[in-house]
Order: sequence, then structure tokens, then C-alpha cells
Amino acid sequence: MHVVVMGVTGSGKTTVGLRLADQLRVPFADADDFHSPDAVAKMAADVPLTDDDRWPWLERVGEWLADGDDRVVACSALRRAYRDAIRTHVPDAVFIHLWAQQHEIESRVRRRAKAEGHFAGPGLLDSQYAILEKLEDDEVGASIDVMGYTPEGAVMMARVAIDAARESGA
Repeated sequence: MHVVVMGVTGSGKTTVGLRLADQLRVPFADADDFHSPDAVAKMAADVPLTDDDRWPWLERVGEWLADGDDRVVACSALRRAYRDAIRTHVPDAVFIHLWAQQHEIESRVRRRAKAEGHFAGPGLLDSQYAILEKLEDDEVGASIDVMGYTPEGAVMMARVAIDAARESGA
């Protein structure tokens, strides 16, 4: 099973993805590691990425997922077209969308940026929420309100969605 833990910056993709991969005993990657140095510099300067920045990155993410039977990646995958690009490599991908209201995520990102020195700051949230497209009915996965769960609870909900996808043969 190929799992993409998706959402805006600060939604908990890496935290939940790492824990999920650990529980499933499968490889994990953070899609941030697949960005070009130029893209990282743009994000660090609070400059939103363009689709031209994203397509090669999504290609690398999809290739990494396709390189193994079972894998988990933390990747924003904000638009349907981005998820479709990943699905060209792994049609069985299950998308776990971690979400919350923008003001709640912004508070998290401000705390994280100060504590960890993460390159994606709160200045990117407006652009990310502007392009965010929720999972559609024909997309395999689930949406989880991260403000309603601890990371462990979000992992548990993700496992339920993954098990349902396996049972349905998706």
C-alpha cells in the first residue's frame, strides 16, 4: 500500500507519517527532501512555489513511492492534479488529508518555525489554503481534523482508512 499523508505546512504530515510508517513497518520519506535547492530557498523566503516548481518534485515523489510495495510519504499534495501526478506512478495510493482551520495551523507553524528553524513558515499558508482542494469522492483516503486528535489518534484514524482501502481492493 502506498500512503500519502497530505496537507498544508504545519498540519502534522511528517509527525503522523513517521509514526504511521513505524507502525506499518514500511519505509518513510518526507517529500520536502525531494525539493530542489531553488524551491527550498523560495519557500524559506515565503515565496509560494509555482506549478513549474512542483511538477519535477511530484515526479520524484511518485518515483520514490513506486520504488517499493509499501511506503509512506509526507507530501502536501494540495491539488487534485498533484495527487493525480503521484497516482500516475502508484495508482493504489491512499491519501490521508490532515487538516484544520488556517488560524489553528498558523499558530502551530509559528511555534514550529521558532523551535525547529523549519524553512516553510506561516507566510506560505495563504497561498496553500488558496489552492487546497479537498479529497474528492472518487479519491481513496480520508480527511482527519488534526485539532480533534493527538498524533497517535490521527495515526489510528489513518490506519482505519488504510484498512478500509485494503478491504475494498482500492
